[in-house]
Formats: sequence, structure tokens, C-alpha cells
Amino acid sequence: MQVHAQGDAQSRVPHAEASVPPSAGSPYGGHAHRAAASHGGAPDPRIAGYDLAAEAADRSADANGSDPAGPTGPAASTGPADPAGPPHPQAPGGPAEPPAQPPATPTSPTSPATPTPSSPEHQTPAQGTSLCALCHAGTVTGDGYCENCGHAQPRERDHMERELPGVAAVTDRGHRHHRNEDFFAVAEGTLPDGSPAVLAIVCDGVSSASRPDDASAAASGVAARSLLAALPGGTHPQRAMHDAILAAAKSVNALAAAPNQAQQHDPYRQQNAPACTFVGAVVGGGLLVIGWVGDSRAYWVPDDRSAPAVRLTEDDSWAAQMVANNLMSEAEAYADDRAHAITGWLGADAYELEPHTASFKPDGPGVVVVCTDGLWNYAEAAEQLAAVLPGDAHDRPLHSARTLVAHALAGGGHDNVTVAVVPFPAPSGRAGSA
Repeated sequence: MQVHAQGDAQSRVPHAEASVPPSAGSPYGGHAHRAAASHGGAPDPRIAGYDLAAEAADRSADANGSDPAGPTGPAASTGPADPAGPPHPQAPGGPAEPPAQPPATPTSPTSPATPTPSSPEHQTPAQGTSLCALCHAGTVTGDGYCENCGHAQPRERDHMERELPGVAAVTDRGHRHHRNEDFFAVAEGTLPDGSPAVLAIVCDGVSSASRPDDASAAASGVAARSLLAALPGGTHPQRAMHDAILAAAKSVNALAAAPNQAQQHDPYRQQNAPACTFVGAVVGGGLLVIGWVGDSRAYWVPDDRSAPAVRLTEDDSWAAQMVANNLMSEAEAYADDRAHAITGWLGADAYELEPHTASFKPDGPGVVVVCTDGLWNYAEAAEQLAAVLPGDAHDRPLHSARTLVAHALAGGGHDNVTVAVVPFPAPSGRAGSA
């Protein structure tokens, strides 16, 4: 699978006019992002090899009857537990109280989740009749089996789907991991003039760190809540995205200080603070804003498939850094075992958090695909992903997200896979495209 070297994210959309990212001091100033610097000393636990050891430890723990997710694991409740106890800390200037419309986080196809007032970023509104996660045709009975195909349904967090007007997302555990360490949040908001804004946040827990599932859940929920609070007040969406990433990082940092949360059966993950990657998109007011840290990605696929699809993000990874610094060729870098080791993440042990943001004004309709590497490992180049994405993705985002997840699972499903599809401009109709 060929990997294409990427330049500045703003220069890769021939049909779009990119705006200048804001600086930390001004919502409308300049801010040039850069990749996180490499470091010396002890081997970074995110380098290839540590993940394998951690997975082996998990499998051993599972065989001995241990709960790999610990007391706060997703299998213990209908929705993700609040990993830090009290509400997650907010970024400076963030809301002291949740906004009137909380972010919509994933819902299980097996049963609607019960809202948890103490942690609004994890609330999951009921979605009505549950459809089978496998055949998408039959309803699920009370005992957890599909009336159409007869298959037992996965655990809640193993497979989750969510659709709102103008955005849909699907996440799946995959075939190899014992649990799903990805998480997403999708939500509808408003701009100061009352026009709609739609957002999608996708986070991938770092498997070699402790509590990666809690990290991804905390980061996605807090970021969505931060955006929903900032956008109606007139904050530029790109600045709002930058602040949302900082708020998400703060919530993940707080997990490292939570007492008695180490997974005692997993010595590899005890070495590192909880961590995750981040990618998000906001569509509204004729603007598309992307923000990211790590190697989760966003792609632009125009409705006019004669126009090129484009990757909008640049990985914070070892391979991307080698290519960018002209230290290795693209083929050499991505053939190395360290290729997918990340150089940027959210977590207390991150070296220097440098949120990346970019703003675009597409000149035609299309969709933004926001995903973890569980998908792009099976459709890495933008044109490969566009070839898998259904032609009616703009009108059927949930069906399209399901199709992309199914593609990754059919390809091997070696990792958790999460996909959000955000049409641009956002459709004015209601949900129900499945």
C-alpha cells in the first residue's frame, strides 16, 4: 500500500481557499504548526513492539479471568464510566456548566444508554429501536440476539453507531483487539447568527499506555463540549478547535493523577500515563475546520468524483518525520518497523503539545471522513479511500461510515476502527439516512 508524502495541509485542496490558522494569542492571528520533535533516551513505549507485548499481557490476563478494562471498563455499564470521577477539567475560558445541548456520543446498537448527569460529555440519548450491528436489518431482542440473522450482539463499546442531521459515526473493536480503545463524539451546534454547525471528534487510545479507552472517551467528550460552548459566542471555529484540543489534553492529563486506577495485571501499560490521538472536524457557515494531534486523519472527498480526494492532515509519526526532514525516502520510512510510532499525542507524558488546525472553504459539496488508523491502514491514499466511499455519502453518511468500517474489517480488522462522515455543507434535513 503506497503512502503519499504530504505537504502543508492548507495547500493540498485545489478546490478550497485555506484561511490562516489562529495563534495562541489571537483568534485571527497566524500560527504555523510543526511536528513534535523526536527525543532520545529510553525507547518510547509507543514504538512498535511495546503494543505487541501489552496485547500479549492482556490476552494472558483474559485467560486467567481478569477484566482487562478494570472496574471502569465499558462492559460494566451501558455507557462509558466517568474515568476521573468528578467532571473533567475545562480549558481556560471553558464552560463551568454544560451547554444546553450536550454532545452526542456513541450509542450501542444493542440498547440505548442512560444519560449520566454528572458527566455530560458521556451522555448518550436514546436512539429508539436497536438494529443488528451485523446485518443492519433485524431488530435486537431483549436477550441480545438479532431476530433476522440470529447473531448475538457485541458488547456495547465493541460496536457503536450514532447519526445526527449532517453527521454520522461508527466504531468497531475489530478482529484482533480484546476491547475497543477508540471513541467518538458527534454533535449539532450553532454559530452566532443562529446558523447550524456540525462537529465530529474521533480519538484513538494509545494501546501501550494505561487506560487508553478512558483517555479516548474523556478527550472526545470534553472537546465536543468545549466546541459547543465556544461556537455560539463568536469564537472563530479554528480558534475554538485549538482550544478544544487543549481542553481535551487537560482531561486526559487528569486521568494520570486519578488514584488506584493502574491495571495491576498489565506492567507494560503502567509505565505510561493515559494517552490518545485526536482528530476533529467542524462544518458550518461555509467553513470546514480540522484539528488534530497524532496519526488519526481527516480526508476530503468531493461529491464530484472526477475531482481529486485529498488528505487534510499530516501525521505526527516517525515515518512522516523522517520523510519531512529528508532523512529517508518515503518507501524506506514506511517499510521501517517504527513507521507508525506516533510523535504527538494527548497525555501527561506528551513532550510538547502542539495542536494542528487548518481551515478551508471548499468550492463544492463533498464529505469529510474523520478516522483512526484502523481504517486508513486499509485505504491509506485519499484516492483509495474515495474508491471505497459510496457515491451517495453526502446523503447517507451513516451508511457510508458503515461501509468504510466494513472495508477495514474485511481487510483484516487488525485494529479498532472508527469513522465519522460529515457532509459539507451540512444537509438541512433530519437524520435517518441509514
